[in-house]
Amino acid sequence: MAADEPLVLGIETSCDETGVGIVHGTTLLADAVASSVDTHARFGGVVPEIASRAHLEAMVPTIERALKEAGVSPKDLDGIAVTAGPGLAGALLVGVSAAKAYAYALGKPLYGVNHLASHICVDQLEHGRLPEPTMALLVSGGHSSLLLSSDITADVRPMGATIDDAAGEAFDKIARVLDLGFPGGPVIDRLAREGDPAAIAFPRGLSGAKDPAYDFSFSGLKTAVARWIEAKRNAGEDVPVRDVAASFQEAVVDVLTRKAVRACRDEGVDHLMIGGGVAANSRLRALAEERCERAGIRLRVPRPGLCTDNGAMVAALGAEMVARGRAASDLELSADSSLPVTESHVPGNHAHDHVHDHDHVHEVSKENLYS
Repeated sequence: MAADEPLVLGIETSCDETGVGIVHGTTLLADAVASSVDTHARFGGVVPEIASRAHLEAMVPTIERALKEAGVSPKDLDGIAVTAGPGLAGALLVGVSAAKAYAYALGKPLYGVNHLASHICVDQLEHGRLPEPTMALLVSGGHSSLLLSSDITADVRPMGATIDDAAGEAFDKIARVLDLGFPGGPVIDRLAREGDPAAIAFPRGLSGAKDPAYDFSFSGLKTAVARWIEAKRNAGEDVPVRDVAASFQEAVVDVLTRKAVRACRDEGVDHLMIGGGVAANSRLRALAEERCERAGIRLRVPRPGLCTDNGAMVAALGAEMVARGRAASDLELSADSSLPVTESHVPGNHAHDHVHDHDHVHEVSKENLYS
């Protein structure tokens, strides 16, 4: 590790996992996580107030654990990075408040960074520097997005996004219909391996010639699967759970990978990065690799532990901010639950004054639940 590479601590509290990571340049030194997923499971999804309380209880112990794991002292840090948005408003506020307190007490610069940009930047911890430009497909419970990153700290352009249910939401809701519990992503992935992905012809949303090229929609698919299951049950027939899981999953990953490869071709980009909680899905990884290889595109997917929400991704982006000389955030920094991805971070003198409403604040299915 080069002595002049920045040492940054990152805090992530956008949903229900308290993540604290420490990064030296592009080297991961610590990745501590305290999850409250088991608490939320009995409610069938994330309860924002419970998530916020869990962050409060876990914050200091998780930071101390990360520092011990990394073998560094707080005074050695070159900066404190924190997810400023998007995410659950109350949960974000806990992380931002903690980061501001540590930054002030230690006299270190503060960097309020974007959750989605962090999901892209985390790949540097495993596969080295991101090529510029890189196309990123972020798939989670709260987001299904195609993003073109020319500079992860300053230039991330949205190409397409979900117009209704995100992919992870659809996984959770279909798992609920099949009585598979919560979160739904892992169990559907597991059952799908024993099913036939061609058994049932479920629809591919927004795949027509006149549909938006890069946007996603999984609401219609979710409804079609639920009605198919209901029809079977009403007829007194057994539901072939493994075939349903495989056919549903195939419909999701088919659309995701097809649109991602198309975006790469259209923009002349030869690198595709896939991140977010659903990037842990085995079929998504396999189909993306197959299609990227045919198209001459290099695929980059972090290991599953770095795909779900974590502090390492926030620290990675914070380290890039320091390395590229980006302006630090003001101590007046506030959480912004609808922070647009075009704002990779919130610099000084431009801090957001209010916590905004966010389309997904009350959704029960979030990206870090796919783990």
